[in-house]
Amino acid sequence: MSTRPGRRAVLATGLAAGATAALAGCATGGTGTKGGPAPEVKKDDGKKLSGSITVWSWDVAAKALKRLAADFQQKNPGTTVTVRDIGYDSAYDKITVGLKSGSGLPDVLTVEGPRMVTYMGNFPQGFYDLTKLAGPSEKDFDKASWKTVVNPQGKVVALPWDIGPCATFYRGDYFRAAGIKPESIATWDDYVKAGEQLKKRTGRKMLILDSVEDSTFAMLLQQQGQHFYVDGKVAVDSPEGVKAATLLKTLADKGLVDYQKGWDGLVTGTKEGKAATESSAAWWMGTLTADAPELKGKFGVMPMPAFTAGGVRTSNRGGSVLAVPGQSKHPELAYAFVQFLLTSAPNQVSMLKQEGLFPAYLPALADPYLSSPQEYFGGQAALKVFADLAPSTPPVEYTKDGAKATEIMFSTISGILLRDKDPKQALESAAAQIAAATGRQRIAG
Repeated sequence: MSTRPGRRAVLATGLAAGATAALAGCATGGTGTKGGPAPEVKKDDGKKLSGSITVWSWDVAAKALKRLAADFQQKNPGTTVTVRDIGYDSAYDKITVGLKSGSGLPDVLTVEGPRMVTYMGNFPQGFYDLTKLAGPSEKDFDKASWKTVVNPQGKVVALPWDIGPCATFYRGDYFRAAGIKPESIATWDDYVKAGEQLKKRTGRKMLILDSVEDSTFAMLLQQQGQHFYVDGKVAVDSPEGVKAATLLKTLADKGLVDYQKGWDGLVTGTKEGKAATESSAAWWMGTLTADAPELKGKFGVMPMPAFTAGGVRTSNRGGSVLAVPGQSKHPELAYAFVQFLLTSAPNQVSMLKQEGLFPAYLPALADPYLSSPQEYFGGQAALKVFADLAPSTPPVEYTKDGAKATEIMFSTISGILLRDKDPKQALESAAAQIAAATGRQRIAG
């Protein structure tokens, strides 16, 4: 590890030499309202940290921050960290208003990875440049998540927090009833064949999809190393996109899909045993154990099927970062808190244990906790499956126009699943719509 818990060596300068630059950033709002970029947070010279900062977050993430803020304050007498749970539903409205107006933001922001890319693109001067402080830690973080904290100018403006490495959860009792061995499913072709066998022998479906706003297509794209854009161009109709959409249509055409609406539908459908599998992120384990305790012992976890034999068997869903807005009046203390939280294996593992936040910090994945058997999964070391898969998650390109593409793709995939649209033609139409909406070029072919 290039950094350790409690290490403030890279920061201490902030309260001395860096103070002038920091305050200069505040004078301009730190958001470029007067044309200049937010200044760097300087390296420290070993001086003692002091002062007060405010952090915005929500839900279990806020709980984790509050818990560890107490430890940070104990290790750094004279500092105060106030964590405010601003609620997920209004979080991005508040952040966007703050960035646009140049005022009102706290010292540390929680932002989901793809959203961070949107903000970096739309507010290139809205965050402190952490390159000199955080850059040396790059090798210690999941590479896919790291890509979401580097802005188009190549500057590091946040640190990765948690990630959502994907695997396939399966009902062992359904598989046994159908004579399916999980180790026999290595590719998506194997998965389709297993689904047909399952349906024939048990009458069960293979998976649950949301017919209106399903994100499985994006997950299958990332598994193949891309998202909606490649080199800044619209790429939803790439060969990889056609493969992903064709797989979904094949599953639908063969009657292997149970349709449920939204998050609540997915949870309810799972509790009621509507389907045998769910390819999702590590955080789905927390949902199962909390919302479906009656299913203890029925689930197992295996790597996702690959598109080709020997190919990548994971993807990513979710994940977040911590950033220091250019408006922070105490950027050195803010970064010290972020560093304390995210470059510490013990702190990261504690957040996995208590709040279910899967670490983006790779040294934490070697902790014995991740290899321990889990009773809910019949004694399987289920977390180890995700820990082993996480380093192979393909990095993908997000842009500031991700939301525009997402909206169009929801409608496109729904048309393929429910209205029998041809995947290639539907994706070509979607690509044209996204290009028109964003002014971006399309990839060739």
